Amino acid sequence: MVSATIDSEVMRAEKQQVARNSVTVAVIITVFKFLVGFLSGSLGIISEALHSSLDLVAAIVTMVSVRVSDLPADAHHQYGHGKVENFSAFIETGLLLITCAWIIWEAIHRLFFRSVEIEPSLWAVLVMSISIVLDFWRSRALQHVADKYSSQALHADALHFATDIWSSAVVLMGLGFVWAGRHYQIPWLAKADPISALGVAGIIISVSWRLARQTLDALLDAAPSGVRNDIIAQVGSVPGVLGVDRVRIRKAGSRYFADIAVGLARNATFQASDAVVSEVRQRIHNLLGDADVLVNAIPYVLKSENTFDRIRAAALRNNLTVHDVSVQDLEGHIHVELHVELDEKMSLIAAHDRVTALEADIRAHTPEIASILTHIESEPATIETSDAIMRDEGLEEKLKAIGENLPDVVDVHEIILKRVRGRTFLSCHVTMRDDLLLSRVHDVQTELETRFKLVAPELFRVLIHPEPQTDNRR
Repeated sequence: MVSATIDSEVMRAEKQQVARNSVTVAVIITVFKFLVGFLSGSLGIISEALHSSLDLVAAIVTMVSVRVSDLPADAHHQYGHGKVENFSAFIETGLLLITCAWIIWEAIHRLFFRSVEIEPSLWAVLVMSISIVLDFWRSRALQHVADKYSSQALHADALHFATDIWSSAVVLMGLGFVWAGRHYQIPWLAKADPISALGVAGIIISVSWRLARQTLDALLDAAPSGVRNDIIAQVGSVPGVLGVDRVRIRKAGSRYFADIAVGLARNATFQASDAVVSEVRQRIHNLLGDADVLVNAIPYVLKSENTFDRIRAAALRNNLTVHDVSVQDLEGHIHVELHVELDEKMSLIAAHDRVTALEADIRAHTPEIASILTHIESEPATIETSDAIMRDEGLEEKLKAIGENLPDVVDVHEIILKRVRGRTFLSCHVTMRDDLLLSRVHDVQTELETRFKLVAPELFRVLIHPEPQTDNRR
């Protein structure tokens, strides 16, 4: 958490510093362009000065928006303040279009209705050249930070100043044509200045159109091109994901917000579902960086589900634990027996109501079941204190001998006798062959439990832990 806080502070500091530098450069360029534009009478330079003045306004708006957009989410702005960056880009687009309208109007008047004397001085060339160098420097600096932190506001500024390089070059070319017209006595080259101004306007319109599309996409929460398909592909390949039902993506400032719905097997445990959801979230973070990701798990019914799966799914829906589920086909009718664990402090009427609701749920989803018999077991709610650990070497020898008489049992060991609340509990480890099926293992355990209680009727509970033969040789 400390590292994340430091990274956020570094990000804010870098973004704000580059925005302040951009404002400083914009002030210098704008002032010099206006001075040289009015002194030379060049509409191209004046149009560039107006363009730069609006760039100055845009740079100030960007600087403010960068400061506000990095503020954390609060009760009134639960998705943060990132949209401020998108709104600042919207303002920049409007300012650029206003500039274009004036430049085009003035250029047409100079081309067809009035003549303006232009002085293509060395100062004009020098200022425009310096402007190109400064614009190149700040455009690179802004683009570097914009790419590093996915800042749309800084990207808009970088795009502005990158196009300023070309527009300044167009103005320089116009001044060069005017000078050539005077030097070589070619009058029509005097029109090169308003024509170059129209070129600047064309560049601004092109930039404005691209900014407008980006801004509208961000403000209308348009999904980034191709990202949705990438997310579906990545999430769909996560083990345990059976389908991708919904993918919604929005962006506020430099941060993405993703809302994903994935299908999981309905009988998956909570822990298993959480592991799959965590992997889905990580896959999306790999694509979108520090995104805010909401993953909604939808239960899917598998075509391969059998009666046992549907019974366990019903138990999960009712937040119950079941075991010893038995399904029998008796004369063409399906009968089900199962054990349900409930809190030992629950009353019989409350327990019976829970079991009745479970049985109704099972029948609703498995109508072919004819009857259900449910055995209610008390699930311990308190930690029991053992009175004593007992040793009975004679009984231990009898138990080991019972194991030796069963062909699937290798040995019986780690026999422990305990007294709990006046009752005798037995636990032991039983080694069996590696290749035994679990169904056979269960039968062997049941047989051992029965025989143990025959030789020791005082046993209240017997717990047998089966172990593979190979494991005991390690």
